[in-house]
Amino acid sequence: MKEHSNNILSVDNLSIGYSSKKGDTIIASGIRVILPQGQLVGLIGINGSGKSTLLRTLSGLQSPLSGNITLNGNHLSSTPPQELAQQLSVVLTGQSISKNLTVLELVSLGRQPYTNWLGSLSETDSTIITKALEATDTDTLKNKKCYELSDGQLQRVLIARALAQDTSVIILDEPMTHLDLHHKAAVLKLLTQITHEQQKTILFSTHDIELALPLCDYMIVLQEGIARMDTPQKLIEDNIFNTLFPSENVRFNKETGRFIINE
Repeated sequence: MKEHSNNILSVDNLSIGYSSKKGDTIIASGIRVILPQGQLVGLIGINGSGKSTLLRTLSGLQSPLSGNITLNGNHLSSTPPQELAQQLSVVLTGQSISKNLTVLELVSLGRQPYTNWLGSLSETDSTIITKALEATDTDTLKNKKCYELSDGQLQRVLIARALAQDTSVIILDEPMTHLDLHHKAAVLKLLTQITHEQQKTILFSTHDIELALPLCDYMIVLQEGIARMDTPQKLIEDNIFNTLFPSENVRFNKETGRFIINE
């Protein structure tokens, strides 16, 4: 991929996996990717390829086995937690939240990295929260309890909380899981709008490759322990999707941009 002058997050020779007394279990290595400002980047790969592990590592929730991660010019590992929370927000699948909170209360939690020790919200905080609710079309839900929301509504509320955190990078793990086609499309359009209108850098993992292909600026493909990042069109031209799944079951049609089940 081409270099940008406004790169936000850079990864150099990264190895991801798990450490134990028996040694390291490497899931993927030699990862080199660069996330530019204001770009929507999809992360794809078959189950077990390391998507969630990579996202957790890039979020600072899990230590890399080796390599460097740089966020806004500083090493991720040496960035204090509160400072990191002002630069990078995360929405994980199955994230533990109190569904007894109202939507407004949950979204307001996004301001925690900025509030004083009493946790009181300033006028600026309230303005940012209101804008996050409006941007995700959740302002009419703000007085509802989270347990009253549909899966699609809750996903938009979690994205609103990430927006309220006002970070340059937003990382989402499978934000379209358990959603029907209509709500998957709505979430994808919302992410596209946020990146291009607010110049946020959004990295999200997904199994909905066909939906993501037309909307992503870049995609990262994790396959057999190797990561490749490029534009969707370049990945299609280089036949990357042809080998993503076992060829005896599925093949990719370059003309239609769709996967076809082999008979």
